[in-house]
Amino acid sequence: MQQTTPQTIQWEDIRYFLALARHGSLSAAARALQVEHSTVSRRVAALEETVQLQLFDRLPRGWQLTVDGHALLPYAERVEREMLSFSRATLSTTAVGGAVRLSAPSSLTNTFLIPRLASQRARWPLIELYLSDDIRSADPFYRDADLAIRLGRPQDASLAIRRLAVLGYGLYATPEHAKKSPEHWCFIGASDNLHHAPEQQWLEAFSNGRRFALRCNRSAGRLEAAAAGLGVAVLPHCMARAAGLVTLTGDFDIPSREIWLLIHPDARRIPRIQVIADLLIDLFTHHARLLEEGVPPPDLFSENVGEAF
Repeated sequence: MQQTTPQTIQWEDIRYFLALARHGSLSAAARALQVEHSTVSRRVAALEETVQLQLFDRLPRGWQLTVDGHALLPYAERVEREMLSFSRATLSTTAVGGAVRLSAPSSLTNTFLIPRLASQRARWPLIELYLSDDIRSADPFYRDADLAIRLGRPQDASLAIRRLAVLGYGLYATPEHAKKSPEHWCFIGASDNLHHAPEQQWLEAFSNGRRFALRCNRSAGRLEAAAAGLGVAVLPHCMARAAGLVTLTGDFDIPSREIWLLIHPDARRIPRIQVIADLLIDLFTHHARLLEEGVPPPDLFSENVGEAF
């Protein structure tokens, strides 16, 4: 009996298979891959033709993995990990220039990080920095980000991590709103998807039935609302004081948050990523008291670059 030669499986087809499996619809997978939905459909169909298996059930409300699709998913993820490792290895010998993708929460990007990165531009002249505050979709493991700053110690053991500083919070409002008696305070809080944050849980308990004027899922929005006089907000010291808000006095024990830097172990060998990692460590170390207590550091900023990890 004559044996047939197996067809070669294309990595790009596997990549489209993974995107569709994770997002569940052609349109969502196409957005994630920045292609037309017809391209996703064509690539997945090509993979099914190659392996001679139906990998998805085409349903009116989306595409669902078949039993065979579920069986192949962990193997596809393993291929993805190896391809990403190969990609990082090829980048490790490049010059200190090119793109670096940094993901950080909005509470640190606008008022703290961006002005200080600008002041240190001479330390990364050939690097094009991409900054994202969409922390839910930017993951260093999958190369959505080269570096990530997160609040709270990360649990992913596959990433290299370093504690940068502590982020302290206070109750802030405009001077006019601060003159009101506490029973007449109204509050500005986070949306439902951020209720897990320790400082927001504290605010919910502290409000004790007093009304909320506004809820917003971004700290920059809560800052703007407080600056407009809408109410009292829990905000990082460095963010609120830069906006001219005043601290409400009292025996407030607001939880602080640890700031951590994440990087994939393979990315530590890429010079341009290491340059930005070292700069971030220098910045956060120098401004540690500003971040935790709202106390600005001396004007002199060290140009010494330490070892990041």
